[in-house]
Amino acid sequence: MEVDNIFAQITKASEEEQFNLIFKSPNCRIDRIISAGHSSPKGFWYDQENDEFIMLLQGEAILEFEDRMVNLKAGDYMHIPKNCKHRVEKTSIDPVCIWLCVFDID
Repeated sequence: MEVDNIFAQITKASEEEQFNLIFKSPNCRIDRIISAGHSSPKGFWYDQENDEFIMLLQGEAILEFEDRMVNLKAGDYMHIPKNCKHRVEKTSIDPVCIWLCVFDID
């Protein structure tokens, strides 16, 4: 078995978010996402077919849902049910946002 670190190989702010698959099984997928000043395109909504658990490990972010905005800081986490429309309104640059996202795969 190999040990990895969630804070290893963090890139500086760039135009593209950094997506890293950490684990995958038939029922679960875990991703690390690095965001730095990123936001979803105007008018774009995530409408995912799977439940998602998110935890913001570092940074600050604002998520928009159809009925509200949610401010997140390091250590905050939440469950986003499948087909719950949401988008990323804003992510911090310094420090960059480090997300841990766990997807329940049907």
